[in-house]
Amino acid sequence: MTSAGAAGLGARVALIESHLLGGDCLNVGCVPSKALIRCARAAAAVREAGQFGVRVEGPVSVDFGAVMERMRRLRAEIAPNDSAERFSRDLGIDVFIGSARFTGEDTVEVGGETLRFKKAVVATGGTAAVPPIPGLDQAPYLTNATVFNLTALPKRLGVIGAGPIGMELAQAFRRFGADVTAFSRDSKILPKEDVDAAALVQASMARDGVRFAFNVTYRRVDSVGGQAPVTVVVERDGQEESHEFDALLVATGRKPNVTGLGLDLAGVRFDPRSGVEVNDKLQTSNPNVFAVGDVASRYQFTHMADFMARMVIRNALFLGRDKVSSLLVPWATYTEPEVAHVGLYERDLEERGIAFATYTRQLVDVDRAILEGDTEGFVKIHVKKGTDDILGATIVGAHAGDLISEISVAMRAGMGLGTLASVIHPYPTTAEAIRQTGDAYNRTRLTPVVKRLFHRWLSLGQ
Repeated sequence: MTSAGAAGLGARVALIESHLLGGDCLNVGCVPSKALIRCARAAAAVREAGQFGVRVEGPVSVDFGAVMERMRRLRAEIAPNDSAERFSRDLGIDVFIGSARFTGEDTVEVGGETLRFKKAVVATGGTAAVPPIPGLDQAPYLTNATVFNLTALPKRLGVIGAGPIGMELAQAFRRFGADVTAFSRDSKILPKEDVDAAALVQASMARDGVRFAFNVTYRRVDSVGGQAPVTVVVERDGQEESHEFDALLVATGRKPNVTGLGLDLAGVRFDPRSGVEVNDKLQTSNPNVFAVGDVASRYQFTHMADFMARMVIRNALFLGRDKVSSLLVPWATYTEPEVAHVGLYERDLEERGIAFATYTRQLVDVDRAILEGDTEGFVKIHVKKGTDDILGATIVGAHAGDLISEISVAMRAGMGLGTLASVIHPYPTTAEAIRQTGDAYNRTRLTPVVKRLFHRWLSLGQ
């Protein structure tokens, strides 16, 4: 994004990529995972078709090879947007394929060639963080970088980690027909999410047949000659347990790609765990070097990296003063039901001592959700106490990731929850639940005093 935007404004740009253009999102992240999730949702819909009066004879089976072929085909269709040909031919960018390394405060070397720059951007992203479980490094395990290379569905899949990536893929593989067990050191899945939201997703996954092992201590991972099967040995409730799998997915977070870049030679401060240090304008300790995306942000989302890249163009090339702290960042987890969030959680508000009120609309009371059969979920919106200023929101349900944008727009525009109630929504839509939370807020403004005044006024008219 930074390269394309800068070139489009007339800057001379060199783009250096060590592996595949498009980064993790295109190759081993958002794009392939959502393609698999869509297929898994189709399989679940067929199994559940009976509730809609649609009869499906016999058991539902999934052609995993066809699922993966579809994913690769669609990924290939999207890939030209990030191709070297597009960047070089259409945008006039000098593209270098190879590992880059800073050799000074204004120089970088790639493929034996030294390039001098006035401004540079580090956008090296992150890689899967692998926990130091004894024996894991000797066992065949999968991460997001390798799971999409599978050609056969593992009969038994173990998932270490209960965050978004692990839960999305655990549910998908279970719906494909694998026996799935997910492990977590915590007592629940999606530990960073709204508690009520995580509970709904966990219940949905359990109905799909995903098994969970919570509050575990990892003792070791065993394998013979680095081949499957793989055995995960954990301790739970004081007892040691062994779980054997045909494949093991490690999804325990990500770490920034900062090693081997020569950042110290460029005067750029960094930490192997938290990444490149940047100020609010995304400037590093070298004022001519900026950093964006997973390598420099706690918000490890493609859309966040996109907007950081846009910000860097303004700040680096046009003396802009845009601040990353001013960005309002929504996110979504694409399980079924989906979970989407923007702003502050209840725990954040309590920790900061901010008085707030919460308005919730359960989807079981929303007509469109009832008609669709998607009644598991809710819209939950927090406002500053005594006002309708929106401080944060969580949505759980079908297409929650799309619905959250309405609240993001309202927050960005300074529109209060009471005003949202006056926005006409088509009927019947699930988005009506957002308006209905606004109705709930407005009803709180009808204090006893106001009600008495209305009663007197209406009495005069009679």
